[in-house]
Amino acid sequence: MKKILLAAVVALFATTAWAQTPGNWAVGPQIGVYANTGAQGAVLGIGAVGRYSFTDNWRIQPSLMGICKSGCSIDLSADVQYLFDVAPDWKVYPQAGLSANDIGGWSCGIHLGGGADFSVAQNWDITAGLKWIIQTAQYHKNPILINVGACYKF
Repeated sequence: MKKILLAAVVALFATTAWAQTPGNWAVGPQIGVYANTGAQGAVLGIGAVGRYSFTDNWRIQPSLMGICKSGCSIDLSADVQYLFDVAPDWKVYPQAGLSANDIGGWSCGIHLGGGADFSVAQNWDITAGLKWIIQTAQYHKNPILINVGACYKF
């Protein structure tokens, strides 16, 4: 499982390496807390995100999160986000997407949420988000993911 997780992280970073147009790609680390997971309590996740902006307001964000619970688990997701400029350095966004994870058994799901980006330097953003993951798993709850991270913009 560790080899699969490492290969997926390498693949995520490799897809951003060939970006040619400045401002369209971003990549960075992310930490998340999965709340409302049932008897397990809150679960910590550590991973990476990639972002591709295909217009000024629309972007897609695939992510990979290693979930730190008994054993090693993963959460793969892809979100579509619409950015609103609140201030020169602030952006907020609603998001919707798809995910697959093995928190308590493999399941797929959709998620809804939102987040914010704050520019701290010319090419760096600090990000925070919240999303509710509605899963197909029959015997465990739908988690709420609270995450923070940073992104380097190419």
